[in-house]
Amino acid sequence: MKLNRNLADDGGLADLIAGTDIFYSLFCGAAIFLMQCGFAMLCAGSVRQKNVKNIMLKNILDACGGALGYWAIGFGVAYESGTFIGTSGGRFFLNDYTNYIDFFFQFTFAATAATIVAGTVAERCKMVAYLCYSIFLTAFVYPVVVHAIWSSDGFLSAFNPDPVRGVGMIDFAGSGVVHMTGGATALVAAIVLGPRIGRFYDEDGNALDKPHNFPPHSVALQVLGTFILWFGWYGFNPGST
Repeated sequence: MKLNRNLADDGGLADLIAGTDIFYSLFCGAAIFLMQCGFAMLCAGSVRQKNVKNIMLKNILDACGGALGYWAIGFGVAYESGTFIGTSGGRFFLNDYTNYIDFFFQFTFAATAATIVAGTVAERCKMVAYLCYSIFLTAFVYPVVVHAIWSSDGFLSAFNPDPVRGVGMIDFAGSGVVHMTGGATALVAAIVLGPRIGRFYDEDGNALDKPHNFPPHSVALQVLGTFILWFGWYGFNPGST
């Protein structure tokens, strides 16, 4: 029996390469998606015990609502052809797009951008409002930024035939596209919602002499969440290669 057959003769090498690429993307995407757990643990450890269930449910809504928004509209807005946003093609609702591993990997980035805001609005945002935000961010806000920078049609993309100022922008693994978008959204949310009730003012609206302290209830969960997030970041940069 010939053990050292030439894989290229029967397409075996091509299949091996394709399978390895899919597994690599799946593993990196899973590591990024695990960051949802990291954010949940970090947020749960940072809030008061009475609000743990609330913040945990918000993190679940990020994954579920965000997946629906990105599947329905966001993926197409981000990567279909168009000047400002993607407007046509099979990526909307995955109607005519079968590269599911590509969708999954890109969705994990969108979910990360959405869940960054969870810690900012902890203990001060209603559940329905947060679900609406999560869907809107992954369905439109984040995809618009993605299209501008990562799509070859994007007006900020360095891969555009006519990039901005002849140079354009390169974002290798999402430091601007993912994290700055989530951070800017979190800043807007913090400004709109204001501080937690009882933090700087009493129930009658009078300023407190000293800000009231809301100590985190579990340092262990904070540290656990930090290490899970640390691990998840090994999916961001290697997976973007």
